[in-house]
This record gives sequence, C-alpha cells and structure tokens, in this order.
Amino acid sequence: MRVILSGAKGAMGKVLADVIEDSENLETVAGIDLEDDFSGDFPIYRNPDDIREEADVIIDFSHFSAFPKVFPYAKKSGIPIVVATTGLGEDAEQMIEEGKEVIPVFKSANMSLGVNVLIQALQAVAGALENGYDIEIYERHHNKKKDAPSGTAFLIADGINEALSKKKVYNTTRSGNNCQRKPDEIGITASRGGTIPGEHTVLFAGDDELIEFKHTALSKKIFANGAVKAAQWLGGQKPGLYDMTDLLNS
Repeated sequence: MRVILSGAKGAMGKVLADVIEDSENLETVAGIDLEDDFSGDFPIYRNPDDIREEADVIIDFSHFSAFPKVFPYAKKSGIPIVVATTGLGEDAEQMIEEGKEVIPVFKSANMSLGVNVLIQALQAVAGALENGYDIEIYERHHNKKKDAPSGTAFLIADGINEALSKKKVYNTTRSGNNCQRKPDEIGITASRGGTIPGEHTVLFAGDDELIEFKHTALSKKIFANGAVKAAQWLGGQKPGLYDMTDLLNS
C-alpha cells in the first residue's frame, strides 16, 4: 500500500513515517507539508497538486489550516483518505460530507484503538448512571497543542451523549462567581504542559460515590499504529464516511 503522508514534517508525521517504514506491505511515497524537502526518504510537497507519485491512501495528520488543500486533492485524485487532523471547522466538515460520496473517508478525532474501546465502555455505563450522576471530562496535553479542549474530549462527550436519553450540553468555560453546576451539562476541562502525549479522564460523580475512567497515551506511536490500521482497512471500502466504530466492529 502506497501512502501519502500529510503533515509529514510534524511530530506525528515523523512518528507515522517510522511506523510505516517498519510495517509490512506499506510504503510512504510522498509527503505534504509547508516545507519542500527532497533530501529524505520520500519527497515532500508544499502543494498537493504538485505530487507526481501514485498512491493508494492518504493519511492526514496535518494542521487544520492545511486541510482545505489536502482533502480536495484526495477527492480529485480518487484516493481514500484517513483524516486524523483535529480542530476542523464547518467548511471542512462540509467538504467531508460532499467528498464521502466520491471516495472512502475515515475520520476520527483519536486514532488510538484503546480510546475508542473506552468510548464504547463509557456508552454502556452512561445509560445506567444517567440519573443522579454528574459527568466531567478532564484532558491534558503537551504545551504545543493549539486546540482546546481536545478533539478526543469532544469525541468522548459525543459518545456519552449518544447513550443518554436526555442530551447534555458541553461547558468548557467555567469562570467567575456564578458557576454552579447545571444538571444538563458535561463539564470539559483542558490542561496544557510539558510533553504529555495525551491523557483523558471521565468522572461520574454521584452522592457519596465517584467512578473514574482514564486513558493515558505514553507515546504518539499509539496514534500512528491506529492510523495505519485504519488506512489498511479503508483501502477495501466503498465511498462513504467511516470511523473507529466501523473498524472495531469489523
């Protein structure tokens, strides 16, 4: 499987390139990044339209500002794409909705298999604890992460909401002297510091009882491994929009 790696010069791109190099039947044939660089193991292009190499899949771990160039290239070229970039706006989401009719699109705010299994477990628990328990999500990431709260925190919150009979709103802005908790909210708190790859804790707080679920990423490699599995799986799919639930259920 020939891979185009979007965001090749970023921290995740470098980890992903190493994982692909160590994988059987996978090869990075080109990269996309703001910096042109032909000195490495594969060429890197600033503009996707300049890519000359043929590919079977694109893995996008770029910045959300690069997405408006990367996704149209995938759609035009008919190449399946794994979207692991977070912080996408409404315009980007609309691109995906239209593009899924033409190419297979795999999108997840977190490529860790463990995180997505955790979400399935939380859905089973959330329905049973819907009444009488407050739900809080705490996430911690490295000091270079730009978006907050994390895409994974919202992914977890969305998963929990799907299991509830009464949907809750997300509170990410507690500050001031009038912040008493409302029963219809899920609180989401973000922390940034050091080199933390990613940590997410979900708290169900009831009367005299606390239940916590926690996932800790010890390195970025877990996200790269998940993205590779997604890319291998996506190659055999028809046009449409897929996520980790589809991969896990298969």
